[in-house]
Amino acid sequence: MVNSTVVFQAPESWYLALLGFAEHFRTSSPPKIRLCVHCLQAVFQFKPPQRVEARTHLQLGSVLYHHTKNSELARSHLEKAWFISQQIPQFEDVKFEAASLLSELYCQQNLVDSAKPLLRKAIQISQQTPYWHCRLLFQLAQLHTLEKDLVSACDLLGVGAEYARVVGSEYTRYCNLDLLLMERKLGEVHPLLTLCGTIVENWQGNPIQKESLRVFFLVLQVTHYLDAGQVKSVKPCLKQLQQCIQTISTLHDDEILPSNPADLFHWLPKEHMCVLVYLVTVMHSMQAGYLEKAQKYTDKALMQLEKLKMLDSSPILSTFQVILLEHIIMCRLVTGHKATALQEISQVCQLCQQSPRLFTNHAAQLHTLLGLYCISVNCMDNAEAQFTAALRLTTHQELWAFIVTNLASVYIREGNRHQELYSLLERINPDHNFPVRRFLRETLKMSNAEDLNRLTACSLVLLGHIFYVLGNHRESNNMVVPAMQLASKIPDMSVQLWSSALLKDLNKALGNTIDAHEAAQMHQNFSQQLLQDHIAACSLPEHNLISWTDGPPPGQFQAQNGPTSSLASLL
Repeated sequence: MVNSTVVFQAPESWYLALLGFAEHFRTSSPPKIRLCVHCLQAVFQFKPPQRVEARTHLQLGSVLYHHTKNSELARSHLEKAWFISQQIPQFEDVKFEAASLLSELYCQQNLVDSAKPLLRKAIQISQQTPYWHCRLLFQLAQLHTLEKDLVSACDLLGVGAEYARVVGSEYTRYCNLDLLLMERKLGEVHPLLTLCGTIVENWQGNPIQKESLRVFFLVLQVTHYLDAGQVKSVKPCLKQLQQCIQTISTLHDDEILPSNPADLFHWLPKEHMCVLVYLVTVMHSMQAGYLEKAQKYTDKALMQLEKLKMLDSSPILSTFQVILLEHIIMCRLVTGHKATALQEISQVCQLCQQSPRLFTNHAAQLHTLLGLYCISVNCMDNAEAQFTAALRLTTHQELWAFIVTNLASVYIREGNRHQELYSLLERINPDHNFPVRRFLRETLKMSNAEDLNRLTACSLVLLGHIFYVLGNHRESNNMVVPAMQLASKIPDMSVQLWSSALLKDLNKALGNTIDAHEAAQMHQNFSQQLLQDHIAACSLPEHNLISWTDGPPPGQFQAQNGPTSSLASLL
């Protein structure tokens, strides 16, 4: 934002005029950023004093960073603002805002080694400025978190919590304490969450800060439950979170300004909080198997993001967008909309092309999604290549387990990859950390207890198939009928196709001719839907993405002549 509060003696009329014009162009609808930049650049023609020069470099850097793709020019202005402001006494706001923005830009350009020393120096010299000291500590901790260095992140947050206690900011202290939960193992987190919840509820602060802190705490609580697969148990917390964001949306930031400068720290703007709540709701809906609900909240979140990105190019918005797309892509593949999923994978590629940092953080997920798409269109060689590329790019334990499980399914479906399958199973369980014997009935019991509808449907249809092969037709029917009902509710196209095929054979074996005919018709309908979508997906130019396994995502795609994969296993 262009700030007109400039601290220097007797501001010249030319400066105030240029600043006024710049702000007018920046806030126009739509914003006229080129004219805003021209006005700010004109300030340098008057050879202004150092304070004006430094602040103008900061304003230019901020406008270019937030409203254009000219990151190199933004970086140049921010570096000049940081350098000049360090030579000026009592110029903390410009100095530390320049450091914060510049380190953010470095991270976006994948220059983490430049961002860290910059933040450390800014932290070192900001101890007399509580707001900026807390914010910069938080920013460096976040950077360490992105690198999976939770020990360093938690050390910094511990420093932040103690500093906030010393300067009397309970609000900022609780923000830091909540993030310390990230270091704990799942089993240790529950008592800490209970303690933090009590502290947050009992804290007496101004309304918007209290609601902001509640949103922060509840987001941590909801994601903790989702990480543990406790989809049913999380519902009360998720409902509280949704009510809390509705409350905070009605409050105005300037209603009650805190008296303590350290309390001015905000962990996230409330507009970003709204998108974050949509995102965790999508995560919950997808895990629970409410895919239509996931689609509904994804649409709302993406619409909100588009509005925000018109005025704000904060990197976290692109991160939210990519995570939302990753989730909805998996939903599309489950519901049998492969062509749409492929186009959305292409959108993720385009977003990653704009930010090296974003690509580094999401390359493994991108290859995993392409692997899942390849399975859906029966391109098994490409699926194997995509999963192999994803494994090479991730160190995340849960993602790694997800990838190797899907790679194992590729080997099983190919039928002649026994040696590779056994080697992969050895990698999955080298130290026998997992139970060697898995029982489908136990899986069914666990998934049903936590409302994991997709897992329940898959377990039911697989049990039904096993009973059918064993000749226990009645027990098979008892499994397949609820599997079909649940799959229709999700809706899960693959389980519906599988269930309808089993129902057709079961009813034929039981002599139920009419039911067998009805099941055969359902199977035919599902097959036709899948076939049409298969042809549409494989004909898209984006289908060529299945061949990309190394380096940055390709920018251009050549058109396909038609499907290149077999339809046999789909039908």
